[in-house]
Amino acid sequence: MSSSVLPTLPVQPANVPFPTQEWPIAKPKAGTDTAKLDALLDHAFGAKETEELGETHALLVIQNGAIVAERYAEGLSAQDTFPSWSMAKSITHALTGILTREGKIDVNAPAYAPEWQGKDDTRKAITLDQLMRMSSGLAFQEDYNPEHPSDVIEMLWGAGKDDVAHFAANFPLAHTPNSAWYYSSGTSNIVSRAVANGLGSTTPEEFEAFMRSELFDPIGMKNVDPKFDTSGTFIGSSFCFSRARDFARFGLLYLRDGVWDGKRILPENWVDYARTPTAQTAEQLEEEGGYGAHFWLGFGGPDTFSCNGFEGQYIVMVPELDLILVRHGRTPTEKKTNTIAFMKDVIGCFQE
Repeated sequence: MSSSVLPTLPVQPANVPFPTQEWPIAKPKAGTDTAKLDALLDHAFGAKETEELGETHALLVIQNGAIVAERYAEGLSAQDTFPSWSMAKSITHALTGILTREGKIDVNAPAYAPEWQGKDDTRKAITLDQLMRMSSGLAFQEDYNPEHPSDVIEMLWGAGKDDVAHFAANFPLAHTPNSAWYYSSGTSNIVSRAVANGLGSTTPEEFEAFMRSELFDPIGMKNVDPKFDTSGTFIGSSFCFSRARDFARFGLLYLRDGVWDGKRILPENWVDYARTPTAQTAEQLEEEGGYGAHFWLGFGGPDTFSCNGFEGQYIVMVPELDLILVRHGRTPTEKKTNTIAFMKDVIGCFQE
């Protein structure tokens, strides 16, 4: 699927300022089913934990560039910080895009990985594109159940925690690169290290300064806490904490095609690159959902794209409705489909 057939992304309404400083607040537009919306939120937030969704901590809905619904669990507010988990992968995608814009990285070229430079090492051909599309072919067991063998747990909290990219890059090929899709947090940390190499960054302080000056500060993400391992690599697979309103700003950057208040942050077609589908089997599409490049596809309905994180962290972009939905919580993995159904129900309230 080429970007030429992707739905057009909406532009910021002329009378609505970008939320670089504060978010505009508006009432839902005429035709919104506010009664159904209130009922959905009352149920999700009516108890600390519900049978369907587990814990819901925050829900934020942006339409036409303004907040039209916002609610937090008891004891939480807009001032609280929430985990990104794998939504950090989409932030890594944005950082890669910024260096692509500057000509410092080519996503179609072999990725920087010292571990793969042996004469006969077939991994040396793996590209950043294949890593971000989860099609690198590297063997990696993505499982968050401590009772199961899990490479991601070992990477984040075990033997790999001091150098997450090196840990991930040492896995052998299970498939020929670009021949199979398999979700892998390890590949995202290889991307993160490659971005730092392209930047010429040698310390986490330098890399964080780049993150803030080129991405977070220009769009008003003032309350962001990225985490680094001992080697200095941004743990771009999993750890970038922020407030719900700041995650919504990130979503707005992508819904606005990488342009913020007249300034292009991401290169042209970079958002289309994120939402262009990666080849997956019919079974994977059924069980996992569609995937682009470090963004998920279709979780809020046709043509939507999203940043998805463990236990139900979401930023869902709905181009057709010029709508963004941010959800934070603690939902067991086995109830993920309930959370997706809930988000689709919320989005449905805004469809006339």
